[in-house]
Amino acid sequence: MKKFLYLALCFMLAGCGSKPIEEIRPQEELPKEEKKVTIIDENSNTRPYAVMINCHNGALPQAGLQDAYIVYELMVEGGITRMMALYKDASTAKIGSTRSARVQYLDYVYENDAVYVHAGGALEALNQIARERIADVDVDGKYGVRDGSLDRAWEHTLFTSIDLLKTASTNYDYRTTTDKGNLLKYSAEELDLSKYSSAIKATDIDIKYSSYRTSSYKYDENSKTYLRYMSGEANTDLVTGEQYKVKNIIAYDVKYTTYQYMDYYGYQRIDNIGTGEGYYISDGYALPITWTKDSKTTKTVYKIKETGEELVVNDGNTYIQIYPTSGNMTIK
Repeated sequence: MKKFLYLALCFMLAGCGSKPIEEIRPQEELPKEEKKVTIIDENSNTRPYAVMINCHNGALPQAGLQDAYIVYELMVEGGITRMMALYKDASTAKIGSTRSARVQYLDYVYENDAVYVHAGGALEALNQIARERIADVDVDGKYGVRDGSLDRAWEHTLFTSIDLLKTASTNYDYRTTTDKGNLLKYSAEELDLSKYSSAIKATDIDIKYSSYRTSSYKYDENSKTYLRYMSGEANTDLVTGEQYKVKNIIAYDVKYTTYQYMDYYGYQRIDNIGTGEGYYISDGYALPITWTKDSKTTKTVYKIKETGEELVVNDGNTYIQIYPTSGNMTIK
């Protein structure tokens, strides 16, 4: 009986003795899938929308900024700031409140090859848009919606959406693709800014534009993002109620000049053509950088000051804070 069991076992293992037992090999490792940037599709040629966003204290909270991949914040008249938020391949249903056009934002419309979205505007800006044939959408009409449920002044109640902007682009026969590429280069792998000798710790950032507006950030170690504040109050979203989180901050100062156009005094002009210095802030560190902008239509080029290499930023949204030399920034 034992002999029979032994022969049966050999039969099973050796395949009836007709061929040798195959060598058992470990499963070959599959190639790792390459990490991709998630903030935008880097291969997409969709033309972005650049939407003017109200920052007046009476217009807070704002809506839809969580879906913008780049947000510029510049100062307008009266020391108030205004944002210009860029959307690419988004589907955001409520963006705003939207505000009027200003000339200091048009250079940044050009550098992103964007469709400029606003609600009316200063006459000088509207004239430049018409003269230079800048693709724009005025949402103070059928491409915007007033939210009468809000307890705020009428001028702070106008919102738009990506669907409305797509409809406008179709109706105006605007080009919907771009061959200009993205303003920034992104890293899918987390960057280690601490390796640079010039990097400093950055857990609390205050950027003072004027006595009216200071934009602030506090680093959240858990999410590896910065929580955003406006003049000491949490910068939250109207729809979700959540505080805005920012992965990357690029901050630098330029000269602002107050001037009169027609019969109105208080408009702001910025000296942003040339070169200067600032900081790239991410993951709890601030890295000194340089910026160069050769003309109003060319991209601003950011470089690491320590090495001269072109700046690459972490995968995530980026706020570009361009504040006046009369203001200041503190990093702790």
